[in-house]
Amino acid sequence: MSDNERDDREDRPESAKKRKVESEDTNVTDKIKESFPGAVKSADLAAHVKAVLNKHDYVDAKTLIATSFCCDEVNRELEQDITSIYNFNFSMGGLAGFAFGGVTSFGAMAHHIPDGGSCLVVYGPHVGIDKDGTVGKVNRRGRHNGSGPCCGSAAAAAAYCRSVQAGAKPNPSPEDALDAQQTFVGNMLLPEADRISSSSDPSVELPLALFDVQDELMNKIIGKACGEVAGEGKIAILGGIQINTPTGTSEYFLPKVFEIRDNKGERVADLMGSFA
Repeated sequence: MSDNERDDREDRPESAKKRKVESEDTNVTDKIKESFPGAVKSADLAAHVKAVLNKHDYVDAKTLIATSFCCDEVNRELEQDITSIYNFNFSMGGLAGFAFGGVTSFGAMAHHIPDGGSCLVVYGPHVGIDKDGTVGKVNRRGRHNGSGPCCGSAAAAAAYCRSVQAGAKPNPSPEDALDAQQTFVGNMLLPEADRISSSSDPSVELPLALFDVQDELMNKIIGKACGEVAGEGKIAILGGIQINTPTGTSEYFLPKVFEIRDNKGERVADLMGSFA
């Protein structure tokens, strides 16, 4: 039995209890196709990533998965799809999906990679689509009074940007940890304020803008800490936007970046073509 075929059941987390997909809600799926063309189902994404990385000498049992997703509980399904393949994940993320763990978290993760192995870093913001096809909201489990904001942190940051555009003074950098992450989310999004407000659909543009900001941050982190990956270990990077849906409809992910770098930070394979 090969390393990729070995089950390692004693170490692997119990398979996620998937939401039962009885019938895809076309209000939701049609909106996904319209607003985020190229998005794929999360379960299909995980299987695709595994197949592609295996062709590039990734061994499942020697791969450590690192994620940078928002704290929101709706984002765990993609993590579960991926960890069902690669075992438990190292979490770098905080509010809105920003990699608040920074260079320190990447360096720590790199030191946890199994001997002779590599890592896969998956990151990005998220956005909900509710039963009515409204982007930026989602129907949450056990709550029966309609849908609510998703991502809430992103919505708060967008409101903050609008207030600054209207003349409010930007928030200073936080001096304590009480709400430091949200302050940073708002200030890091601020340079994208005009782009969002001038778009034809700000609710769609918001996660796209957030991704660009987070992608820049992740590139800085990897550029600074890539040398912590030992030996011939590689760094696979999958960045995009999680799309959260009501119960009964599959979760989706819009891939924006999929590549492999060496431990010097050089790109050795661009894998986005695998989604064509």
